[in-house]
Amino acid sequence: MIAIIDYDAGNIRSVEKALHTLGEEAVVTRDRREILQADKVILPGVGAFGDAMDKIRGYKLDQVIYEVVKKKIPFLGICLGLQLLFKTSEESQGIRGLGILPGRIVKIPSADGLKIPHIGWNSLDFHGESILFRGVERGAYVYFVHSYYLQAEEADIVKATTQYGVTIHACVEKDNVFACQFHPEKSSDTGLHILKNFITYSPREEG
Repeated sequence: MIAIIDYDAGNIRSVEKALHTLGEEAVVTRDRREILQADKVILPGVGAFGDAMDKIRGYKLDQVIYEVVKKKIPFLGICLGLQLLFKTSEESQGIRGLGILPGRIVKIPSADGLKIPHIGWNSLDFHGESILFRGVERGAYVYFVHSYYLQAEEADIVKATTQYGVTIHACVEKDNVFACQFHPEKSSDTGLHILKNFITYSPREEG
């Protein structure tokens, strides 16, 4: 069973629908026991960094997420769910993120010909070995909707980048923690393949 963490964010149901398309049992929940008993956990979402962290802390889901990571349950952050894994975001000054991974979230700079928010399909450049991108064609296109992006501190956790005026760290993997700035649930067959790779991943693969 896959637990989708419910903290009143947008886009949660589209993730649930994508998992059902793949034939997976999924539950949208904020129940601690249900989340910790899941085989996999997903933190999706669209919205503002500060509002999301207020809700996560209000529901005490921050502590549940820390437990998930500590227990080595495979965990996937999507879009805002990626950004919340880091300590700070320029979108919400003074609001502390989860701080599970090292790095910061910054605003996409204005540039001629580029609209912000960044909405649309961009190709990915892969970096090193990746679990999520096994069997995915190099240069594959995925769907983005965001105004802020990740600058990770550890280069080796960055598994994909894309270009939108700057180099955007589009996907990271570290131990049992995975995260995508793009929306795999809205990225057609490529996105479903990425989700399937997460679903079938076993921590035993890491030895």
